[in-house]
Amino acid sequence: MKAGFIGLGTMGAHMAANLQKGIQKDGHTVVVHDMRKEAAAPHIKNGAVWADSPAALAAECDVIFSSLPGPVEFEAVSYGDTGLLSKIKAGAAYFDLTTNSPTTVRKAHVDYEKKGAFLFDAPVSGGPRGAATGKLAIWCGGDTDVFDKWKPVLDAIGDQAKYIGPIGAGSVAKLVHNCYGYIATAAAAEVFSMGVKAGIEPLAIWEAVRQGAIGRRGAFDSLTDQFLSNKYEPPAFALRLAHKDVSLATALGRELNVPMRLANLALADLSEGLNRGWGNRDSRSIMVLQTERAGIEIKVDPQRLTEALENKAKNG
Repeated sequence: MKAGFIGLGTMGAHMAANLQKGIQKDGHTVVVHDMRKEAAAPHIKNGAVWADSPAALAAECDVIFSSLPGPVEFEAVSYGDTGLLSKIKAGAAYFDLTTNSPTTVRKAHVDYEKKGAFLFDAPVSGGPRGAATGKLAIWCGGDTDVFDKWKPVLDAIGDQAKYIGPIGAGSVAKLVHNCYGYIATAAAAEVFSMGVKAGIEPLAIWEAVRQGAIGRRGAFDSLTDQFLSNKYEPPAFALRLAHKDVSLATALGRELNVPMRLANLALADLSEGLNRGWGNRDSRSIMVLQTERAGIEIKVDPQRLTEALENKAKNG
């Protein structure tokens, strides 16, 4: 087997190195390409073979990986006289590890399918440290049977390679993950600035929040209690009490002249929940307002939810 790797930047260099460690010991070959040949020097030294272009790499490889800055670079690698599509082999699988546009990968999937090849959007999460240690999530969208075939090779790159759904699903999962993270970052900055301006030492705030309900349990873990099951009664914490708390927080922000954009958005939804008569429902029932605005319903089958929680407890 020959496995190709394109893009040897901060993340790609580590992932390509782990791919080499994982498969070269079994007699397989890794073929590498980057815009800068010097980036491939450590990989070539450790037994990788250099390809002058994505097309040259595609002509040799059974499975291909790429780690690129974004959609523009993905299209440059895929299309044109020296692109993967010009030489990719029928039956080959291509896992793009880039954080990409779902629209872009779905369009490209059609073009790869015409060549008899299988494209996966397979973005990763774990950062440079995870890429180096192999503690890396890989969220794959594409053909489930082909994913299963190449899962052992994916396992050489990351310890949490998972099939998410059809093409584009991996990219959607990654965008949900990253967008949530930066919203949470903005929210943390907002409430910490309020606390510090109110006279509390930053580390004391951090230690206090870590000891509370939010700090003791991951934010995404808590979604299983009400949101995913779409069950908001009986309440774990009543909406009317949440409205009181956020009202007090935004009032303090006004007293201190601290901008609290996100908190005021949350307060607006809590107020709408009260106006709907949800005061004694769980405070997370305001999440229904957003699903209504989006025109969807979220309600996971209880048995599937139980199985997912059991699987999480088993695998950590």
